[in-house]
Amino acid sequence: MSTEEPPHPPSQAPTLRRPKGQPDLVSGPIGKSLILFTLPVLGSNALQSLNGTANAAWISHVLGPQALAAAANANNILFLLLGAAFGIAMAANLLIAQAVGAGDAAAARRAAGVSTTFFAGLSVAVGAAGYLTTPAILDLMGAPRDVHDLAVTYLRIIFLAAPAMYFFSFVMMAMRGTGDSRTPFYFALGAVALDIVLNPLLLMGIGPFPEMGIAGSATATLVSQAAALAGMIVYLYRTGSVLVPRRGELSMLVPDLAIIRTLVFKGVPMALHMVVVSGAAVVMIAFVNAYGAVTAAAYGAALQIWTYVQMPAFALGAAVSSMAAQNVGAGRMDRVERTARLGVAFAFVAALAPILLILAFEPLILRLFLPQGSPSIAVAREINAIALWGFIPFGMAFIFAGVVRATGAVIAPLLAMVISLWVIRIPLAALLEPRFGADAIWWSFPIGSLATLILAGGYYVWGGWRTARLGPAPSPAPSQGPAQDQAASA
Repeated sequence: MSTEEPPHPPSQAPTLRRPKGQPDLVSGPIGKSLILFTLPVLGSNALQSLNGTANAAWISHVLGPQALAAAANANNILFLLLGAAFGIAMAANLLIAQAVGAGDAAAARRAAGVSTTFFAGLSVAVGAAGYLTTPAILDLMGAPRDVHDLAVTYLRIIFLAAPAMYFFSFVMMAMRGTGDSRTPFYFALGAVALDIVLNPLLLMGIGPFPEMGIAGSATATLVSQAAALAGMIVYLYRTGSVLVPRRGELSMLVPDLAIIRTLVFKGVPMALHMVVVSGAAVVMIAFVNAYGAVTAAAYGAALQIWTYVQMPAFALGAAVSSMAAQNVGAGRMDRVERTARLGVAFAFVAALAPILLILAFEPLILRLFLPQGSPSIAVAREINAIALWGFIPFGMAFIFAGVVRATGAVIAPLLAMVISLWVIRIPLAALLEPRFGADAIWWSFPIGSLATLILAGGYYVWGGWRTARLGPAPSPAPSQGPAQDQAASA
């Protein structure tokens, strides 16, 4: 893909090229392009979960349960911070994607440059503030005293890694905005592999490596994220990406209030979406804990399984947002509509397939998390029999939310989640619990998810998202038109 710009000096000539081997999100077959774009995103998400599982296993086996509890307390803070960064990074992703779809290389470079500057300041500020206030943060969380010192050691190094982690996440999403989801997957794979290898070496001091204990696990994360980030930046320069400035182009890094306003006012609602979901999860855990250790263990095992059921929906939602945003920039709302329809259909299948697989092999799967003969197994099977089905409407709603966000309509998806979780799911569980016991908690999941689908789908059909604006709109490139886009339907 290319665009004609006014003449520039050779070092400043902005160009747009579709990443080699990547699907054409603006004129290619929608169904095929969406699947090819989604698979690397799904792979990256799976790698992150695998990395967390591997790190927890090393810490638990080498240092024991207290160290594992310390890392878990620290990781709760890390996930909250990454959730906040996700919202801002997603806003940057959409700005870049719209500019790329419009064929406006200058707008894409400007959005990338200003976002980079904004993220630099934000990540350094968060890292510094977090490092200085780590003990106070853990006290506010109520971290147990016997794990407090270990958690401080671990979390302070994580805060030192925060700039690299923020930027790694940002660059991955920016690359997806340009239409490249495969390259971020490769770098995520490298980061996870390096982290898994370094963890035992630094935990136990194997060979020339120092024995650092729990600090070694956090240091492995710091080194792996920084190395992957450096590799991605070198790659972007070597491939002539619009995401990095060349000689004489440092002006693209100068803050632009219009773009920063978009990053904040569009990114914060998307970050709040994560906070709303996390907060509701904490409340539901409190409900479950009231039924004792057997039910709590069963719910914990179910949550582990649910993580993998939700992954396809999250990946599809991210892919749909990038694809829809490029087509919004190109002025192809017809393709946006078809992307939404196909995305919802794919989400239905992507949720149904793992649910059926889990139910078919449930006893074997649950024994990965619960010992054979545990009374929690029967409780977990009851939980899954009721709650698992809620992930089908949840995944479909996630697609609708991803599409409408691509135009800049970010408040409606947030309100839909607030209503379905905090007005319907949590009150429903509380009101029905005296009569139906723990089953009221399990039933609140599919009912809340169905409410999310109704609200998100209703806004998609009747809402004003089609006329929403993300920020300063780039001029769309000449459209190919429907006659030249017959291959675009799946």
